[in-house]
Amino acid sequence: MRLTFEGTLGRGVTAKDMALHMIAVLGAGGANGCVIEYAGPAIRALSMEGRMTLCNMSIEAGARAGLIGVDDVTIDYLRGRPAAPKGAGFGIAESAWRACVSDPDARFDREIVIDASAIAPTLTWGTSPDQALAIDAVAPDPDAIADPIAREAARRALAYMDLTPGQAFAGLKIDRVFIGSCTNSRIEDLRVAAEIVRDRSVAAHVRAMVVPGSGLVRAQAEAEGLDEVFRAAGFEWREPGCSMCLGMNPDRL
Repeated sequence: MRLTFEGTLGRGVTAKDMALHMIAVLGAGGANGCVIEYAGPAIRALSMEGRMTLCNMSIEAGARAGLIGVDDVTIDYLRGRPAAPKGAGFGIAESAWRACVSDPDARFDREIVIDASAIAPTLTWGTSPDQALAIDAVAPDPDAIADPIAREAARRALAYMDLTPGQAFAGLKIDRVFIGSCTNSRIEDLRVAAEIVRDRSVAAHVRAMVVPGSGLVRAQAEAEGLDEVFRAAGFEWREPGCSMCLGMNPDRL
C-alpha cells in the first residue's frame, strides 16, 4: 500500500498528527497484512525523527510495517551515528542504501492520496487509535454513525472517556501529562515541549512525566539542559524505554 501526502503541513502540525489522521482515514484495521510506503512532498519535508514516528505508528492501522524511500535526509541522519560505517565504508554503504527506493513503475495493492494541508493538530477521543479528530472539533454523535458496529463502539468509547456528543475537546480539564516514549519523545519533541513549559509550572492537580524515546535522546536532552527545564516545571524525568502505554515500571495511568 502506498500513502501519498500531497501539499505541506500547517504550522504546529507534526508527524504524530499525520499518523493519527492516517489511521482515522484507514481505520484501525485498514492496513491489515500490508506494508505502507509513505511518499509525497509532505513526507520528504519531515525530519528523520518525524519519519520514524509515522512509520512506527503504521502498526496502529494494522500494517506489518511502514517505510520511506532513502534520500538525503536518511543519509545525513546516518552519517556519524555510532553503528554507521566509517570513512570509505560509509560511501560504499550509501551507494547500497540509495538503491532502497521503489521503482518508478512499481504497482501497489492500494494507493491513497491525503491532503497534508488539511491535517490539523489531532487527538484521539476514544479507546481506539482510529477514533481521532482535530483538536478544535467536538465529540461525535454515535446516532449519526451509519455502521451499527462503529456506532456502538463510539457509544462505549464516549461513556468510557466521560464525554458527551457535541462536547468540545478544547478546554477539557486534564489530570495527566505524558510525553513519551517511542512516538512522542524524539529530541525535537522534547525541545518543543521544553520551550512551552519553560518558566511555567505544572498545575497542582496534574501529574506530568517525560520518558525520553531512547538512551541517546535522553543523553542529548540532558546535555542541552532540557531535563532541568522539565524538572523545574514540575515534570518527572523518567528513564527511556516502554512506559505508560504498556503500563511498565511505575509509569501507570
